[in-house]
Amino acid sequence: MLTRSISGIRTLALVMALACVALLQPAVNAAEAGFRQMSVTAISADDKPAHFALYYPTPDAARVIPMGPFPQTVAINGAPESKVKGLIVISHGTASTELGFATLAQALARNGYLVASVEHVGDTWQDQSMRATPGRYFAERPRQISRVIDTLLTDPQWRTRIANGADGQPRIGALGHSAGGYTVLALAGGKPVLSRVRAHCETESDLDPVFCRLSHSIGGGSAQAGAAADGREEPVQADPRVRTVMALAPMGVAFSASSLASITVPVAIYAGEKDTFLVPRYHAQWVMQNMRGANVMLRLVPNAGHYAFMNTPTLDLPSPDGSVAADPQGFDRAAFLDRFAQESIAFFDKNLR
Repeated sequence: MLTRSISGIRTLALVMALACVALLQPAVNAAEAGFRQMSVTAISADDKPAHFALYYPTPDAARVIPMGPFPQTVAINGAPESKVKGLIVISHGTASTELGFATLAQALARNGYLVASVEHVGDTWQDQSMRATPGRYFAERPRQISRVIDTLLTDPQWRTRIANGADGQPRIGALGHSAGGYTVLALAGGKPVLSRVRAHCETESDLDPVFCRLSHSIGGGSAQAGAAADGREEPVQADPRVRTVMALAPMGVAFSASSLASITVPVAIYAGEKDTFLVPRYHAQWVMQNMRGANVMLRLVPNAGHYAFMNTPTLDLPSPDGSVAADPQGFDRAAFLDRFAQESIAFFDKNLR
């Protein structure tokens, strides 16, 4: 009887302990993703209106909100938590949208990050005017990210919420896809050379055909690119506030090898094994080959295409490389995005500590 009583007490204690864990667990993961849109602070009369989508942890209830082809599961204008782990800035690809990374942005927000997904004025699905001037294209994209960081760090509602590192400076990371992958590597110190694009497409256009067709629309085959045949790096401004970057299927061939070697912040590079838009051999792997830092990694995602890192749109959106909604046969994009979101959280948690 005593043994039975002791066993019963132990069982009761275990049940109570598990109950306590169950009660505590929702509090740990209580945050949903809040959502609101903000405008970039203009610094000159010539600046076009620019916007970005802001995701952040909130205790308010989320619901599915239709937003064009990329529905969001968010709490619109939800009350923000008093503190966030850091700021993550997202840069979309060419002719794309700031709303295409819903799974990733919402997962980061639910796990304590402030996420600013940037609309790149002049390189969206509605407006590709920035492509007409290649030097401006390569310089303006990272500049637009820096302007978003400026806006948030001077906004009284958000600047005090972003956690600081041991040096007292805000914890800021950046993540970009395709041309956005170029953008975040440029923020880390990568410098493009226009003549590299031209030379690449003169010799490798049959093996990298989609990029080389597109490169003509951003000046890769233009007279201006020819004028830079001496290998001169473009004067693109890095942003030392960005402490770590994730480059997804990056447009990498434009970078000089020496500038890639100079990057010192932690970098994670991802690319789809079956990416035919930015063939990894010439882009993601070129970047990896030329980086010298110990905190650099490359992952080729098996059976994945170029758009694996974006949410699948509810419409059949065309692109220079077929439909944004299309995947190689057998690839489960939704399952991959869930795994990738967790890997991204772990990467930023580690490198923004």
